[in-house]
Amino acid sequence: MHPNFYLMQKIRNIAIIAHVDHGKTTLVDKMILQGKLFRDNEKTGDLILDNNDLERERGITILAKNVSVPYKGYKINIIDTPGHVDFGGEVERVLNMADGVLLLVDAFEGTMPQTRFVLQKALALGLKPIVVVNKVDKPNCRPDEVNEQVFDLMFALEANEEQLEFKTIYGSAKQGWMSEDWRNPTADITPLLDCIISEISAPKKVEGTPQMLITSLEYSPYVGRIAVGRISRGSLKSGQNVSLVKRDGTIEKTKIKDLMVFEGLEKTKVEEVDCGDICALVGIEGFEIGDTVADHENPEALPPIAVDEPTMSMLFTINNSPFFGKDGKYVTSRHLKDRLDRELEKNLALRVKEDTSADSFVVYGRGVLHLSVLIETMRREGYELQVGQPRVVDKNINGVRCEPVEHLTIDLPEEFAGKAIEMVTRRKGVLLHIDHRDDRSYLDFDIPSRGLIGLRSNLLTATQGEAIVSHRFKDFEPYKGEIEKRNNGSLIAMETGTAIAYAMDKLQDRGRFFIPPGEEVYAGQVIGEHTRADDLTINICKTKKLTNIRASGTDDKATLPPPVIFSLEEALEYIQEDEYVEVTPHAMRMRKIYLDENERKRRTR
Repeated sequence: MHPNFYLMQKIRNIAIIAHVDHGKTTLVDKMILQGKLFRDNEKTGDLILDNNDLERERGITILAKNVSVPYKGYKINIIDTPGHVDFGGEVERVLNMADGVLLLVDAFEGTMPQTRFVLQKALALGLKPIVVVNKVDKPNCRPDEVNEQVFDLMFALEANEEQLEFKTIYGSAKQGWMSEDWRNPTADITPLLDCIISEISAPKKVEGTPQMLITSLEYSPYVGRIAVGRISRGSLKSGQNVSLVKRDGTIEKTKIKDLMVFEGLEKTKVEEVDCGDICALVGIEGFEIGDTVADHENPEALPPIAVDEPTMSMLFTINNSPFFGKDGKYVTSRHLKDRLDRELEKNLALRVKEDTSADSFVVYGRGVLHLSVLIETMRREGYELQVGQPRVVDKNINGVRCEPVEHLTIDLPEEFAGKAIEMVTRRKGVLLHIDHRDDRSYLDFDIPSRGLIGLRSNLLTATQGEAIVSHRFKDFEPYKGEIEKRNNGSLIAMETGTAIAYAMDKLQDRGRFFIPPGEEVYAGQVIGEHTRADDLTINICKTKKLTNIRASGTDDKATLPPPVIFSLEEALEYIQEDEYVEVTPHAMRMRKIYLDENERKRRTR
């Protein structure tokens, strides 16, 4: 191999934009296979990209990853973007590395609101799009209509002339083919790779002193933090002395130990990387995302990345329930602090404020999903913590109290439309547009972020699981007034012990339970929902008094309906202000902040 092989390669940098479940990860896997790098993986059929358990379970991409595909002497760098609006901080910086975007849409569903969010950012940066209409093998798909729909969307997002003359490729990533005409399937996905090479421009060669914006970060237990970015000017060499220009303008002198480029999913060490390629640097200490790696003698900074403001906050605190430490490995506030500090290094849209007196932290993020993904990740790593009710971050703009407002889209069967409109307007939502297609309705609303908390689970219940709900941040607007909260109070355990079926059977008329009989509970734990608006403390540990009198009717079998089981998001959306969700590696419980009943009464007075 030529020593300057990586300098001679022709490069294309492309980011992929797609809605959840439109087949992005499958397509990238097929592109990697086409590059024939993964001969061994052809047998497995496992998804290569979403390699984090959480991503596989939820079917969403959370972290942007870098992959490259060698094809006909070109190197195509594929940058995966998170599709979900809650990960807006990730999207912004990922697009900075690309020269073009692949917009992937489902041939049946068409463009979706979250696709729109990322596409808007890409068009504003002047990136050229290629549209891929995927899943044309689905019955009743409508590829041509969807292509028109994409054109209308781009026009609405103020795309320029060049962007509107996009190329469209049709195909099925699952079946492994792409073609310029969906009626004529081909044998493989080479038409798409050819289209990328012809349509997307090569990165511009800019001579001069080196400049690279650090746009993402990887962590290795052996070498520590690795800076990833795209070289926008000059070239970098292994062992070179460079300057690190921070966001605040301070400059630190440092040295590149190792230089790596992406090859398939692996990283390969190289001696030199030229302008336009994406590379990873080892040995640079103390960098933040958005800093510039520049020349040692004459450092010049690149404009740092603007990051979306957080819209929601939650209180994270140590687990101090009677069951603490039974389950988790990391239980102290120091463990919690270290873990949140580590998360801050790579999670751009996150902020943390510490309250040392109470061993607690206020964590600010982009929405319930953004924060619940963090909690779920920590839980799997062995952390125990308690989380308070999500709160929306207000802002004071010119003396007016403003709150974040989101654009909400609901796609549901027509007969449920009235119900959904009523539910959203009760939460201060404003109906903007209604559209009927076949037997489904598409509703567009503007709604305060507060109104979204708990809305999704209620909508799913009301529509028998048929509603597809998505939302994206719009802007801060003047405060819309109070929103009614959940109407029912909680059922609270009176004492610590084991839940007995006999006692639960006798209390069935008081409400519905969240726990099965036989589960350990503690005093102050929320074990169910009351039928009325106030909280009720009940004793479910009471056993049957055994006597030697046999009488008909005393030996009835207890029959209990199955308990209501919450997911983490549902629990966060369900709890009230005076409650916490306790999260441990194997359990999730809801509890009152003050476990003692007398203490609670004193506080409410």
